[in-house]
Amino acid sequence: MKLGIINSAFSQAGVDTRTGLKHISEIGFDCVDIFTEAVDLPSAERQLVKDTCTELNLPIVSLPVVALGLIDFNEPVRRFHRERCRQFIQLAHHWGADNVLIVLGEYLWQQEVIAPHDQWNWAVEACRELGQFAAELDLDIALELEPFRASLLNDVCSMANFLEECDHPRVQANIDISHLVLSDCHPLELTLLKDRAAHVHISDCDGKIHGDLPPGRGIVKFTPYLQAIKELEIDGVVSIELEYSPQPDRIVEWVTEAYQKTAALMEAIDLRSS
Repeated sequence: MKLGIINSAFSQAGVDTRTGLKHISEIGFDCVDIFTEAVDLPSAERQLVKDTCTELNLPIVSLPVVALGLIDFNEPVRRFHRERCRQFIQLAHHWGADNVLIVLGEYLWQQEVIAPHDQWNWAVEACRELGQFAAELDLDIALELEPFRASLLNDVCSMANFLEECDHPRVQANIDISHLVLSDCHPLELTLLKDRAAHVHISDCDGKIHGDLPPGRGIVKFTPYLQAIKELEIDGVVSIELEYSPQPDRIVEWVTEAYQKTAALMEAIDLRSS
């Protein structure tokens, strides 16, 4: 697998797009995920990303999108977010990416008022439709497992069940290691996602709350999860996810540390491909 990073690590620290991408390339990453907004992305920024990544030989792999509205109880809201996700898929195709990573969100109002199975079915319907659109452009949809109590996809079993119901080969799972730890998911559970996973996120946490720290800064024991991921034989990328560095002025050091720790973990089990 390749080693990448979501570029939001730099943008959240106030670093402009081009400079952030140059840092990512210079640190040694194989590729990059781009966090953006497809709906109103200026054409100049769209071209800047494409040209800079081409210049740096830094392939774009994934575009994350938080699409909570896909399971809203108002049909016009769901329709808007389906169209929004289609724009992300089109942008991913324009940039030569492999997948669009979708975060579905949580059940409303403690699973009261709105029947949980309705929100589940809206999500299945939307993802199947988006999977078909992605397939036409030779892309995958990767679904994020979120470790929160009310999340639709909050453990490996719910993810596997959702993919089974969606029943589209282009709708796959994203495996986030710190989210698995926060959801108390054992590495062996990942066998349920054999041939069903397209992308991987890696970060550390304190074992209690969402952290997105560089590996080594928390309590996650990465090797068993990375070994289980290796056995899935995913033809994809392990992307580092770092959010809101406590020292934005030292973001280059923060990202470099995460790169070095992750590269060592991957190399120790021969997971990183050349």
